[in-house]
Formats: sequence, C-alpha cells, structure tokens
Amino acid sequence: MRNTLCFVLMPFGKKPDPSGRMIDFDAVYREIIQPAIADAGLEPIRADEEKTGGIIHKPMFERLAICAYAVADLTLANANVLYELGIRHAVRPWRTITLFAEGNRLPFDVNYLRSMPYQLDENGLPRNAKADRDLVAQRLGDARREAANPSVDSPFFQLLDYVPPLEVSHEKTDVFRDQVRYSDEAKRAFSDARKKKSAAAVEEALKKLKPVAELEAGILIDAMLSFRAVKAWNEMIGLIERFPRELRETVMVQEQLGFALNRAGRGEEAERVLEELVRSRGPSPETLGILGRVYKDRWEEALKSGKEDEARAHLEKATETYLKGFEADFRDAYPGVNALTLMALEDPPDPRRERLAPIVRYAVERKMAARPPDYWDHATLLELAVLRRDEKEGRESLGRALAAVRESWEPETTAKNLGFIRRARQKRGQPLEWANDVERKLLAKAGLPTDLT
Repeated sequence: MRNTLCFVLMPFGKKPDPSGRMIDFDAVYREIIQPAIADAGLEPIRADEEKTGGIIHKPMFERLAICAYAVADLTLANANVLYELGIRHAVRPWRTITLFAEGNRLPFDVNYLRSMPYQLDENGLPRNAKADRDLVAQRLGDARREAANPSVDSPFFQLLDYVPPLEVSHEKTDVFRDQVRYSDEAKRAFSDARKKKSAAAVEEALKKLKPVAELEAGILIDAMLSFRAVKAWNEMIGLIERFPRELRETVMVQEQLGFALNRAGRGEEAERVLEELVRSRGPSPETLGILGRVYKDRWEEALKSGKEDEARAHLEKATETYLKGFEADFRDAYPGVNALTLMALEDPPDPRRERLAPIVRYAVERKMAARPPDYWDHATLLELAVLRRDEKEGRESLGRALAAVRESWEPETTAKNLGFIRRARQKRGQPLEWANDVERKLLAKAGLPTDLT
C-alpha cells in the first residue's frame, strides 16, 4: 500500500488576525485544504484539538514523521504550527506544502518558503475557495508525480545536504494508518457513552480498547474527561491511577485528579495533590482555581453544620486562593469571578470587589475576542451581571450560556454560585427577583429541581 497520508498543520476554530478580523480556519480546512488533498488522491489527517495541558504525545510526532505529504497553514504565525513545521522539516526533506491567508505577514524564518497565498473575505471566510483549492491540489499533484525524484523543500536538508533523510518502512506506515482509525473509533465510543450519561457506558467503551498502558495519551484523556462528564469521580480517580507515569504526572492530569478527589469527598487528599503541584510547578489559575474550590466546599460544609467561625476562616482562605489564581495570570477570568462571588458573600461585602470586577470583565472579553466563546465565558458574564444587578446583560448572557451548555454539571455549578449570592442578599434584605428566575432556568437545564432553598 502506497503512503498517501497527508498531515495538516493549522490553527483551529476562529482566530483574530492583527487587524482584528476573525478568520474561520475550520472553513479554510473544509473548503480549501481538505478537498484539495482529496482531489490529489491523498488521505487527509488533521491534528486533534485536545486541551491536554501541553502534552506532546507520540501520535503528533508519528504524523509529522510518517505522513509522506503535509500541508501547513502559516497564517498568524501560530506557535504550535511553526513548532510542528520545524519538526517536519527536520525529519522529511520533501512534500511539505505551505500556504497562508493573503494580507498576513509571515515571520522572517519562514518568509523565504514557497508559500501559497489564499484569499479571505471581510468575514474571514474563503473568498475564492475553488480556485485556491485547485492550486493546492495542483501542488500536491506535482509532488505525487515526482515521487520517484522529489524536490527538497526542507531548508534543513537543503542546507545540511550531508544529513540522511528518515527512512520509514511501509509496514510502519500501515500500522500508523490503523492506529489513526483506532483512535477515531475510540473517540466516537466515548462520545456515545457521554451522551448516555452513564459511567457504565464509559467503562464499557474503555474495556473494548487495549490495556490502559498501551493506549495513546489522547484516548486516555478522552476517557478521563468522559468519566468527569458523567460525574463518575471514583472511576475517574481509578483510571488516572492506572495512567502511564509520564502522563499521570503532567500538570493537567494532576489538576484533574485533585478536582475528582474533592468531588468524591476526599478533600484532604485533593488539597495535598494541588498544594504539591503549586510547590513543584508554580502557581497557575487552573491549579489555584481547583484548590480554591476545595476550600469553598469546606466553607459550605462548615456553614451547614452551624460552625460560623470556622466557616468564615474557610471563606477567607477560598477567596484568597482564587485571588492568587487570578493574579497568576490576569487573562484567565475563572478564578477571578469566583473570588468576586465569595467577596460578595462576606458581611459586609469585601470592598476590593469594586476594583477587581472591571479587570475580570476585561479578561473574559479579551478571551472571547481571541477565540469562539464557550459556556464558561457566557456564565462568567452572567455572574458578573448578577453581582452588579444588571438585568438586561444578565438575561442576554443567560440565553447565550444555556445555548452553549455541553455537560449538565456546567449550569449546575453556575446555579450553585448564584444560590450563594441569593442567600447572602436575602440575609441582608436585598433580594433580586430576576436573578432567582435565572437560577431556576440554570437548574432546569441541569435537570435538577427548580425550587430555591
């Protein structure tokens, strides 16, 4: 079987260019790159968009090394794309096609490559998709026709002509093709299990795969997040404990372990895992945000038990931990809005919230401008609107948040925060009826009773 695999290196989703125009890279892939690869008689393989905390896993290197052909979109000088292109040029002397959106400047180090421009309209969508697709297909077709004597397009091999190219056997290529299909099938199985909202379904999907130690990082992360989506905390913890050490000890997996331990009622273990992570890897919004949740749960438990002095101490500790998380990176609004919510629960409310609120709002707005907004972006704006009693923005953000829900625990979390704010205001004689309606709609979306207590 001939090696007709073509790996695509490019940004995902919608990203702003220097002028502020949002470019829809998924549309570029759909309308130009993918059909061009098919027209050239090749098989496209696009990198999976996985938030794996910086894990550089084996399939990525395999795709760069094994695929005989590659197409790289250099628009925006995306760091991941440039890193992957560097690896590609170091292991494959030929058959790498580069392109970019017309009107965008390329970095000096790749400006000399024979990159093809493609055209976009004012909305960041392909303007002349067929013409650009035909040009890409022609370049790939030319590369296929000269397969027996290919032109060297890697500057690494052009300058270091004494370095031998990487040799990959046909057997390895066929095995790799099977691995890609296996990974795609596994992801579909976990997606189906999440739709069933059943831990047993996730477990069944996992049992049908290879032993955990033999699975790629992407599949394992998908399995872990599937257990999280169905609130199977003990199963999630058990899976992480079976992860290969190099994956288990990454920051993202340790954060998720702390998250699951806390949800499973093992707060002290969660605290140890997260505090060790802060000591060894430094403070981050995500780590401190999860740790803040540990202290927040302790505050809630003490409050329910009537231990008011203890509750105040836990509330203060949770607030300061969230605040440290926001200060670790002001671009991440998640710990910032949690700090604001807890500040509003104090009696009297913490005066620092007046200075903090505009910064948190700016952080989430910049994040939404940089990529398509998700549930948490809209939920953050909703919570901020409730805190400043802005009904118009609150209801608008509620609608967008409800439309963006992916997992039932998302609106449940937001409703819980709004419940804290509601009870604190009722205690001070400052009820907010429209916010109560918002809370009920979030609970309904989560599939929970809508009576407010």
